[in-house]
Amino acid sequence: MEEIYDLKYAKKAAAIFVFLPLIVMYTEAVLIPSLPTIQKDFNITPSDASWILSIYLLVGTVSVAIMGKLGDMFGKKKMFLIALIFYTTGVTLNGFAPTYQWLLFFRALQGVGMAIFPLGFSLVREEFPPKLVPQVQGLISAMFAVGMVIALPLGAYISQNYGWRWTYHSIAPFAFLMLVISYLVIRESRYITPTEFDWKGTLALISFVVPALVAVTRAPTFGWFNSQTLSLFGISAISFLILLLIEKREPNPLIPIDVISSRNPIIANFGIMLAAFGMQMMSQADTYLFQMPTPYGFGKTVLETGLLMIPTAVVMLIIAPVAGKLMPKTGVKFFAVLGATMAFIGLLAMAKYATNSSLWEFVAMTVFVSVGIVLMNVSLINVLIFSVERRKMGVATGANSLFRNFGATWGPAIAGTVMNTYYTIIRLPIPPYSMRIPTNDAYTYLFTGSAVVFLGLTILSLWILEVFKKKNGKK
Repeated sequence: MEEIYDLKYAKKAAAIFVFLPLIVMYTEAVLIPSLPTIQKDFNITPSDASWILSIYLLVGTVSVAIMGKLGDMFGKKKMFLIALIFYTTGVTLNGFAPTYQWLLFFRALQGVGMAIFPLGFSLVREEFPPKLVPQVQGLISAMFAVGMVIALPLGAYISQNYGWRWTYHSIAPFAFLMLVISYLVIRESRYITPTEFDWKGTLALISFVVPALVAVTRAPTFGWFNSQTLSLFGISAISFLILLLIEKREPNPLIPIDVISSRNPIIANFGIMLAAFGMQMMSQADTYLFQMPTPYGFGKTVLETGLLMIPTAVVMLIIAPVAGKLMPKTGVKFFAVLGATMAFIGLLAMAKYATNSSLWEFVAMTVFVSVGIVLMNVSLINVLIFSVERRKMGVATGANSLFRNFGATWGPAIAGTVMNTYYTIIRLPIPPYSMRIPTNDAYTYLFTGSAVVFLGLTILSLWILEVFKKKNGKK
């Protein structure tokens, strides 16, 4: 029996899901240029300041899996709104944090809200006509880049002129508005499967995720072979094995092994982890190249860096929904292979020419690579959501976000290690009078490493089972 969809509702809901990445990326990106000021205000160390970023990711990685499961059990709209309440509360209170400890607590609340994305992806798949789903997913993917471009210059301006607290005050009303609109517009999911909650799996997941992410976060500073770092990795590895044993025996597992390990989902999950890893390595290298003083970089400010990223955002905003519209006709595998191949070729070019190129040649290369990455991301999320039973969509998209976060955490850690290995020290006329900056070798290794990652993704994409050409009529 063919399902009936409400196109008028779909368009209104699409506007909400497309706007959310703007808020989230703005909120995260404006924090980065504010970290030195926060460090000074709270009289904390750079290591302490790094936890302002890490606590959000730690809590969010666990939240996406748990909230995804609860969405399947009790309704995805219900859990989406709860996650959005946590996110809005955290964002609002961050700007009023009286101490460093309270700021960490409010950032943790905000991290719970990270589950809005897997739950949002699930609602898109359930309530939108299949031909419209790839277009909406494409727009959502593109908006992540647009949000970053808006946030970098605007966040730097607000922080510099009004203080870091106003970066949160400026976004809190928009987050609250999205909460109200979501409550009024979004409909509850069609598929709800009441089951018992998997507490054993949850504890094992936390024991696996938290030590691993803490180890990766601290490794560039304390060393990959530091005894505490190795102990954390060991605890995580043992917990992972325990998690597998529990989930294989659990009748209602938090992370169904059979769902995430079948052919298409495992390609989507492993692929999104590699894509996030490669993209983060490239992004960190790009940022340093834009901002390091000449002749070691282009010597641009944070504001100028944001403006130079506008071409990338515009192209991605055009390409992503167009690719989504074409996917039902051409097949998702075509765009996955095309995107990964484009990123591979572009990153090889950057490894060879980036440090010797002109500014606009470098911008052109970043645009080319970013288009490949967005094609890859749109393809992978569609591979996942069209390959999993809709009653388990919350669990599947939650697990996918977990894999994405792992890749996104490893990327900066490896990039930081490479930059701490290949560096030079320059003298400055003002305090701190010296500065450690990456050498050309650091950029070459980072771009080459990212290229190898996307070469692997190209090969992996060849194994995708097509989800549109043969199955679209039955979805």
